[in-house]
Amino acid sequence: MSVRVTLNCQVKPDQFQTLLPFLEDNLPNVRGFKGNMQVKVLFDEKNNEMFLDEEWLTLESHQAYLNFIEQNGILEELGSFLLAPPTIKYFDKVEI
Repeated sequence: MSVRVTLNCQVKPDQFQTLLPFLEDNLPNVRGFKGNMQVKVLFDEKNNEMFLDEEWLTLESHQAYLNFIEQNGILEELGSFLLAPPTIKYFDKVEI
C-alpha cells in the first residue's frame, strides 16, 4: 500500500517565478528517488501557496528522501523561497 504525502508551502511574495527553475531542476531527482511514484505541483497565485502532492511506496522511503535533501542542502535551498517550513502530512491510501 502506498502513502500520499502533501507539502503545503507558503511562498514568499513575488518568489514563485524564481522558484520555478529550482523546481524544474529538482523535480526529476524527486521522481527518480527510490520509492517515489509521482509528484504534482499546484499553485494558488492569489494566496502565494504551493501544494506538492506526492505518492511514495512507503513512509520510510519519503523520510529517506527528506534526509537525503537535508544533507545535500536542497531542503535549505527550497526553504529560501518560503515564508516558513512546509507543512508535511502523510495519508494512507484507502481502497474503497
